[in-house]
Amino acid sequence: MSRIEIVEGDITKQKVDAIVNAANSRLLGGGGVDGAIHRAAGPGLLEECRELRRSTLPDGLPPGDAVATRGHKLRARWVIHTVGPNRHAGQTDPDVLRRCFANSLALARGLGATSIAFPAISAGVYGWDVREVARIALEVAHADADRRDGMRRIRFVLFGAAAKAAFDEAEAAWSER
Repeated sequence: MSRIEIVEGDITKQKVDAIVNAANSRLLGGGGVDGAIHRAAGPGLLEECRELRRSTLPDGLPPGDAVATRGHKLRARWVIHTVGPNRHAGQTDPDVLRRCFANSLALARGLGATSIAFPAISAGVYGWDVREVARIALEVAHADADRRDGMRRIRFVLFGAAAKAAFDEAEAAWSER
């Protein structure tokens, strides 16, 4: 059974098997979580992402999908890149956001990971309300916790007290079910 944790902190410093990158479809770094992960992982991550673009993802990674790279200089063995839906671009389907979390978990299991750290995918610059992201993320995490082969530890690493409070509130609501 999974242990679900909600913490405020820096996802690049997490000691887990895999961290999830809230990437853009180009996979070549950016701002926010994406930029922080690329900076902390070092140039090897960018080169591995460039190779993915040259080989298997010439058009980029579609929203909701996930792909893995090595962690390079991070404490995590793997980085799982997923592209969240961008509300500002008209991407408002919550199922796409749900697939970000579910596909990342499935990919991590396939790699043999037993622990994973997620950011609040699509909250912030992609315009999704952090409370909605929290509700969807925890719904997927609890579904994984019910699996016999689920992650041992799912950690949500959030930037700022407001995001942590939104996830804590969503977790409390889930627990009351």
